[in-house]
Amino acid sequence: MRQLTIILLVAISCFSCGKATDNVPSIPVNYQAALGTPALSPLNVAGGTVVINGYGVAGLIIYRKINGTYAAYDRCSSYQPEKKCACTPDGTGFTVTDQCSGSKFSLEDGTPVKAPATKALRSYRVSVTQFEIQVSN
Repeated sequence: MRQLTIILLVAISCFSCGKATDNVPSIPVNYQAALGTPALSPLNVAGGTVVINGYGVAGLIIYRKINGTYAAYDRCSSYQPEKKCACTPDGTGFTVTDQCSGSKFSLEDGTPVKAPATKALRSYRVSVTQFEIQVSN
């Protein structure tokens, strides 16, 4: 009986070691810019989206939600994040698409709305003052 228990524990340990995860790596992000910057003008209206390169794993997506608050996500898809496929905004203004897998994500909360992705995009904290927006983790 003891040998059977040991064999089962070893088997479970071996099978639980996956080669990849659907977790986007956590790296420091600290982006800030004046809200009056022309590049951020799409954020003046609900549903506005801005792509910022050079931050996070594959860049940032900043989105102005329907309720007027802001959300920020890493552009790196949560499906096979080791490929570092950057999601791009769709024409709808409400979703982004992983060009490698075809997964789609909601910009309201980052959750997947089309397979194969099953995990949300990595989100970042957004702070807004009267004149500036800051995205950090």
